[in-house]
Amino acid sequence: MRDRGHVCWSRAFALGTPLVPSALHSESKSKPITVAPVVGFNRARIERSRRRVGGMEKRRGQVIVLVAIGIVAGVLSGLFGVGGGVIVVPALMAFLHLDQRRASATSLVAIAPAAVVGAITYAAQGEVHWLAALTLAIGGVVGAPVGARLLRALPLRVLPWIFVGFIAVVLVSLFTTVPTRGGDVHFGVVEAVVLLLLGLLSGVLSGLVGVGGGVVIVPGLEVVLGAGDLLAKGTSLLTMVPTSVSGTVANLRRRAVELRVGLTVGVTAAVCSPGGAWIARLVDPQVGTWLFAAFLVVVAVIVLRRGRRTAPRNAATDGEVA
Repeated sequence: MRDRGHVCWSRAFALGTPLVPSALHSESKSKPITVAPVVGFNRARIERSRRRVGGMEKRRGQVIVLVAIGIVAGVLSGLFGVGGGVIVVPALMAFLHLDQRRASATSLVAIAPAAVVGAITYAAQGEVHWLAALTLAIGGVVGAPVGARLLRALPLRVLPWIFVGFIAVVLVSLFTTVPTRGGDVHFGVVEAVVLLLLGLLSGVLSGLVGVGGGVVIVPGLEVVLGAGDLLAKGTSLLTMVPTSVSGTVANLRRRAVELRVGLTVGVTAAVCSPGGAWIARLVDPQVGTWLFAAFLVVVAVIVLRRGRRTAPRNAATDGEVA
């Protein structure tokens, strides 16, 4: 019996399966030896490990998406003098499944560093009008609450069409004006009033449909005040800095921001924004006008699609800029 037990154990270990004898009777040779398998793993530990690996892969994929969004937003910011929120907001809603309010608040975190770096890039080339930017910012701060009040008063179905009508007027004005590169803004009383009105319009549209900023300021400076295309873009980016920073602070107090998401997009956009500004300098002003017109059409389509899905509770977020 000893020899038989020794053979059973030898076979078991040779097969890689440990066995435990359930009965060993040295007195009787008539009863066979039975063995039972021993479970050598922890199912709960393996399940936790799988979840951990799955979570890491999901986070890695999320970071890749956020970096891609930041690259697009940064290049557009530097190229057109816009904040990029009109791209960031729908992207965060589509890929990260954030609601519009939280996506808008998070986009402000991303816009701030891109606007700062873009404004510095244009300022280093002498393409920023500081007084004009300050005046525009004052008008925008006044206009945003007005737009928020109008948002509550006007039917939601009407709001996107108001913006589309504005875009149509801008497109017509862009193609009836010859773009220049060396145009300047002569700051005086009349110009100050016009800048205040432009800032006011930018703030109102921001409060109404969540799109303002560069979409209003850049063509306004070029068409109404005769600014060069680079000067208009640099001044527009500088205007967005106080708006985006103040809006971010307000949203952080309300805990309405996905800070890690916004910083990932914002840092990436800030790195890519000078590249967009470099492309803007290489592109001919007329070609830049055509590109900006195509961008405005895309913005109008996005606003229309967003307007169809927007519920009454999704009001504009503080300081949202395009």
